[in-house]
Amino acid sequence: MKILGIGNAIVDVICKVEEDYLRQNSLTKSTMKLVDENEFKKLLSNLKIEQTIAGGSVANSIVGLAQLGNEVGFIGKVSDDELGAKYEEGLKKEHVKYFYSKKRETIPTGTCLILITPDSERTMITFLGTAGKINKDDIDIDAVKRSEILFLEGYLWDKGDPQKAFEKAIDGANKVAMSLSDLFCVERHKPHFLRLVKSKLDITFANEQEIMALTDAKKFEEVIEFAKKIKKLVIITRGEKGSIAINSEEVTECTAKKNLSVKDLTGAGDLFAGGFLHGYLNKKTIKESLNKGTEMSSKVIQIIGARIS
Repeated sequence: MKILGIGNAIVDVICKVEEDYLRQNSLTKSTMKLVDENEFKKLLSNLKIEQTIAGGSVANSIVGLAQLGNEVGFIGKVSDDELGAKYEEGLKKEHVKYFYSKKRETIPTGTCLILITPDSERTMITFLGTAGKINKDDIDIDAVKRSEILFLEGYLWDKGDPQKAFEKAIDGANKVAMSLSDLFCVERHKPHFLRLVKSKLDITFANEQEIMALTDAKKFEEVIEFAKKIKKLVIITRGEKGSIAINSEEVTECTAKKNLSVKDLTGAGDLFAGGFLHGYLNKKTIKESLNKGTEMSSKVIQIIGARIS
């Protein structure tokens, strides 16, 4: 197998809202907020659902890689309920091997409410459900060992059982890539993420905001110096400024595509990572891999949702 992803198995529920909705519900645009099941249901009760799809950050990347013809797999915890069945079905339809045997859990399958404002920005409210309860027994270590790269998401990391699951997977992996996922995750787990980036990960994906927060950088040049010093591959997306890869002393830049009809930024980073990893796994140059990531993210932001059909 080329790549195995481990991430939050979350069913995405996509809704369009006005800016007022965010203000009225004290939500910060473009961030992700964790809520309990009751608050989730309350927020959803007045909204019209545009689309429901099996999601989760790394799962989106893995589906992108499958669509590009790579042999891929995924581990993510769901319950044996209606949403859990929908989740597994969605992955299998996309030719992703699902290395998880679902059983009836006390907590239901996780759900993410993705709110799209008229400016195409997305704000996420997540009820992690059983996804956030992943533990080391959920990790199929043979699947980890059989894959060239293990791909993890920062969203999944948490003290206790998820941390133990992470560590088990990393210890069994041939090569490890991870996305920092969200500024909220970086600020919540900064010392742990810093340790992972410096000593455990071969490839780190981040946006400019996340990596600057992680390294306490005042200007972007400091991020480049940090990445050169740790001698790992660090990939940073910078919105309209394009993307950049730092690989030891080698710095490669890629410009963003212009004049796109942007509908929804959901999945932009996920598909960028998928495109980059496709290039990397298929022995393309760093520049070609950045270009593939840019092409994939450009496609997904011109449709609603995080999957290119």
